[in-house]
Order: sequence, then C-alpha cells, then structure tokens
Amino acid sequence: MALSNVIRRTASQVVPLAVRSIRRSQSYHHSALFSAVVDRRAVHRNLFRSSVPSTLHLYSTQKRSSSDESLLKVIQSEIQFAEESDEQNKADEVPEGFPFTLEDHPGQQTISLTKEYQGETINVEVHMPDLVTDDDDEDGNDNDDTERPAQSQLPLVVRVSKRNGPCLEFGCTTYPDEVVIDHLAIKDPDAADEQIAYEGPEFSYLDENIQKAFHKYLEIRGIKPRTTNFLHEYMINKDSREYLMWIKNVKKFIEA
Repeated sequence: MALSNVIRRTASQVVPLAVRSIRRSQSYHHSALFSAVVDRRAVHRNLFRSSVPSTLHLYSTQKRSSSDESLLKVIQSEIQFAEESDEQNKADEVPEGFPFTLEDHPGQQTISLTKEYQGETINVEVHMPDLVTDDDDEDGNDNDDTERPAQSQLPLVVRVSKRNGPCLEFGCTTYPDEVVIDHLAIKDPDAADEQIAYEGPEFSYLDENIQKAFHKYLEIRGIKPRTTNFLHEYMINKDSREYLMWIKNVKKFIEA
C-alpha cells in the first residue's frame, strides 16, 4: 500500500511537469513560427518597398526607350537641320532709312511697325508670309494666262489714325515689288462690338483713279515695294527662328 501511494504521488508530480514542458514546447513552437511568419512578412514588405521604385523606374525607362527615343532622335535631327538653315538665313539688319520702328516679339506670329507722319499715327501689322515652292510655281504655270502666277505673298494690315478718332484700315497683300490693296474700311475704336459697320465695297470695285490715289497715299506713308520686299525677307527668317524655338520646346516636353 505504501509503495502504491509513493507511485501515485510521484506520478502526480511528474505528469504536470511533463504537461508544462509540452505546453512550453508548443508555446515556443507557435511563438517561433509566428515570429518566422512576421519576419518573412517584414522581409517581403521591405523587399517590395525596395523593389517597387526600381521596377517603376525600369518600366519608365523601357517605356521611354520604346516609344519616345526614336521620336527624340528624329526631333534632334530636325533641330540640327533647322539650326543649319537658320545660320544660312540670318535676318538682315533693318536698313538705313527704313521708315518705321520695328518691334518683333519672339513667340508671336506677327511683328508691328509704327511711325508718325504729319499728325497721323501709322501702325502696320505684318503676318507670316505664304511661301511658294518651285513645285507650286510649276503648278501655277498651268493656270490660265490671265491669272496671277504663283508667288510668295506677305499679308499686311495698315492702320492710319488721327488722334482719338476713327482710323483708315487697309488690308494688303504684298508680292515681290508690288503692293496690292485688298480692302479699305473706316474703323471706329469707340464703336460697340455688336455694331456691324458698313465697310465699303470691294477695293477692286472702286474707280481706277481712286485706287491709284490710295496706292499713292500708302506709298507716301512708307508702304512701298522697297519696304515690303525687306519685310518679306525678314518674315521668312522670323518664320525659321520661330520654328526652331518651337521644335526645341517640343523636345523639352518629350524629355521631361
């Protein structure tokens, strides 16, 4: 009986120890497993964080290489060609005795001329020329002989004003050694925008003597072939300069 009691007491002491040991072992196993999972997740997060920028950068680089690089090469080639052309077509200095003050603002399609003449203010708005190539000229030769042969032309708007009153506005097209008046109107700067003023008949419908007199009127005020021939050359060079600046800005945008 005594031996049986000893065995029971011993067993009652050993079993709890074994259970506690097993539980600690299981607890350690679960804790280690959880720590391992957490560590793997942390590593995964760090790996992802470190790899995303380089992956995006690689994607961006690959995208740039595949879709933009060839375009940039073509643009750069065009810039080089435009720069060489611009060197060959330097704008002439304003000639001595030029009857106007010339203002040219880069990035705009027009230049402006101003002068004073016997109490009048003359403003001229000069637009980009409409150029004619050799091919266009050949096509023009096929037209009827009564039609004007194809020529490069330069549009002008000439305004002659006296103090604060109305002004005379001439729409002109200039050709080499020739100034053509397309229309003539009286413009009132104080008139409301919704009012539509009568602008007179087509200039070519006017009496021939009146047409000649108005040509002389403009010539005295500086609108003559000597002036317009220089402006034609100047605007051709401006067109080249503006194109070069434009194509460079396009390149900057693609590269950004």
